[in-house]
Amino acid sequence: MKIIIIGGVAGGATAAARLRRLNEGAEIIIFERSGFVSYANCGLPYYIGGEIIDKEELTLQNPESFWRRFKIDVRTYHEVIKINPYVKTVSVYDIKSHKTFEENYDKLILAPGANPVKPNFSAMNSDKVFTLRTVEDTFRIREFIDYNNPKTAVVIGGGFIGLEMAENLKKRGIDVTIIQKNNQLLNVIDSDMASFIHSKFRNEGIKLLLGLNVNDIKINEKQVSISADCINYINADMVIVSIGVVPENTLAKDAGLSLGIKGAIKVNEKMQTSDENIYAVGDAVEVKHYITNEKTVIALAGPANKQARIAADNICGINSKYNGSQGSSVIKVFDMTVASTGINEIQAKNANINYEKVILSPLSHAAYYPGAKVMTLKVLYEKETLKILGAQCIGYKGVDKRIDVLATAIYAGLTADKLKDLDLSYAPPYSSAKDPVNMAGFIIDNIEKGIVKQFYYEDLLELQNRSDVTLLDTRTEYEFIRGHCEGFINIPLDSLRERISEIDKSKPVYIMCQSGLRSYLATRILMQNGFDSYNFVGGYSLYNSIHNEQLLASNVFACGMEK
Repeated sequence: MKIIIIGGVAGGATAAARLRRLNEGAEIIIFERSGFVSYANCGLPYYIGGEIIDKEELTLQNPESFWRRFKIDVRTYHEVIKINPYVKTVSVYDIKSHKTFEENYDKLILAPGANPVKPNFSAMNSDKVFTLRTVEDTFRIREFIDYNNPKTAVVIGGGFIGLEMAENLKKRGIDVTIIQKNNQLLNVIDSDMASFIHSKFRNEGIKLLLGLNVNDIKINEKQVSISADCINYINADMVIVSIGVVPENTLAKDAGLSLGIKGAIKVNEKMQTSDENIYAVGDAVEVKHYITNEKTVIALAGPANKQARIAADNICGINSKYNGSQGSSVIKVFDMTVASTGINEIQAKNANINYEKVILSPLSHAAYYPGAKVMTLKVLYEKETLKILGAQCIGYKGVDKRIDVLATAIYAGLTADKLKDLDLSYAPPYSSAKDPVNMAGFIIDNIEKGIVKQFYYEDLLELQNRSDVTLLDTRTEYEFIRGHCEGFINIPLDSLRERISEIDKSKPVYIMCQSGLRSYLATRILMQNGFDSYNFVGGYSLYNSIHNEQLLASNVFACGMEK
């Protein structure tokens, strides 16, 4: 059997290695148009920032090592320009020799990846304007910084690559501004959680211009000038354009293969295209979202690797199926970690799912062990079925661990209340006896059993304008003086029983504390004394983060300029 793979990196290289492990006698050829067949795509920004020092560390395999270990014929600088499905051949252009030749196949795997979106700006082809997708892109950016010593940079786009590039440019001593079309960074998470990211970037000295659409990029003498909505121009020494990617579908489209959402290649659960002899994997394919069952495109390395293995299995006669993508992700934001899995609130609303949410702010490990830090964990679940829909976590330690547990729970089909029953490892340096994931389960169980009722940040404005409610802050007097939500009175939890007569029993009581724990205890005291009481989701730490973000936004014109 002869198998041709178009494209390397996560999808193509993984498929090739799996094919060889399953079939020692197969002839396997990888055609890769760049000079690198298997490299650490996700590590590229960290080479630019100097975290990864040796550029050789970015290369996982090269043609020679592929041949030595796997006897796989890897041909870099070879671009497949056409698939001829009826005769089962591909037309290949040798970039170095400038010659074109035909190669036949029995089975074909498409792993072309995705291309960065390149808007039609005036200076898009300037040597000061960059996109980041390949190793060659990385070397160009690194060399530009090393030789030109830029003082200022603008990053257009606030997704994964945009945020990683902003951080790494800042580490190189460059003054960085991020321009984002939406009103928040990192749209895979909700705006309330994104407020922590905004605060982190601003504290690190990175300027944020949110809710702005870039209209053009021009060269202005030795600098690049960016115009955005009603801002005339922002000048910078270099620009990174990172506004998303689109599936590379040219070969598939020309070959008559079926395309789906966003032009991605349609595949079945075996990663097979509309041609039974052609498979496709990675960023170029349409997949099923594991939560909503809707068609989507998820450009992440983890799904690409799994899809590649499944395609190889099926080519070799092993019945393997891809069950869909959850979109689990994690990103480093300076010393902070942001992770998510499943869907967020916007996606839940768009899918018309009746959902509930819990937000808690536990410590990363036992409070008495040095170094514990607060994390914020958000879990969404469907009200009727208690199906876990998604989770987001932001903090400094143990964030990835909690999201991975929740991602596993989602895949395993656990209901949200069962999170309380998970038997998770515990030692003081790593967790608490009641792990944050368990705590989320306890809260959900309490909600579903009517033991506690909740209210949210979006309810506050209405509540503050009502005279028929009591707003109660149960933190200490010192905490309250340092900062509190307008309209709340302060009765510390430890004084609540003695001062309960100060609260009007005829009015519902809405209670806040720092993390949600003391206010929960207060709701239990009041409910058992005949009060109708509600606990604030996320605590004052969440309120303060969102409120500060909104205050900052109110001090900025719609066009992003400060008053």
